[in-house]
Amino acid sequence: MAVVVELGGGFALLLGLYTRCVGLVLAVWCIATALVAHTNFAERIQEIQFHKNMAMAGGFLYVFAIGAGIYSLDRLRLRYR
Repeated sequence: MAVVVELGGGFALLLGLYTRCVGLVLAVWCIATALVAHTNFAERIQEIQFHKNMAMAGGFLYVFAIGAGIYSLDRLRLRYR
């Protein structure tokens, strides 16, 4: 499941396909993995990984809020609707 979400979501964002949906899914994914795998703050590296995942989630929420840019498949898809 991780391969599908991360690689599939990454390629979808790269191409600008279903950008808002993918941004939200990846944000939730980053928060979930941070809470499941990186909550042992006694280890410094786990704390760093937790903060990295939370920062990535913030970036994905930005993509969710703003959407795709001018050069994206979403724009082409909506243009020929």
